[in-house]
Amino acid sequence: MSELTRTQRDFRTAMANLSAAVNVVTTGGPHGLAGMTVSAACSVTDSPPTVLVCVNRSSRSHDVLVANGRLCVNVLGAGQEELAMHFAGATRVPTAERFASAGWDLDTEGVPVLRGASASVIGRIVTEQPHGSHSVLFVAVDKVLTREGSGALVYFQRRFHALGAAGLSA
Repeated sequence: MSELTRTQRDFRTAMANLSAAVNVVTTGGPHGLAGMTVSAACSVTDSPPTVLVCVNRSSRSHDVLVANGRLCVNVLGAGQEELAMHFAGATRVPTAERFASAGWDLDTEGVPVLRGASASVIGRIVTEQPHGSHSVLFVAVDKVLTREGSGALVYFQRRFHALGAAGLSA
């Protein structure tokens, strides 16, 4: 890998100051079970309900995710930092073991759904657009599950931060 340019380094520093929700994107199907932690996920529109997810093409989970064509964006809540680290590959826990806990529903929706997630957005990839090192995936939403009072887990300045639901106001 070549050394980063000054603009790339500056860009990474700037993006570290952009707070982002922490998500574990999962898939299951004929091409296998996979999951990864991503912060680049957002809503696109509610007509029709669509989310956007950016996935690094060098990720071991990328090809499985795209081949299965279905996924779940599990929005993590406060206290789920360890789970985020597992799915980021930082703990070296093998993929099969990541899904071994009772916290996962592997059967109901056809993709792994985290029972304790703040929200789980289940859908199918309708567009895949390669851009640089990533694939930008547009996902048509089939089902949404939410949980009240779980707070949020955000990534800011290269660290996880928990936001409690009680401290949030409009």
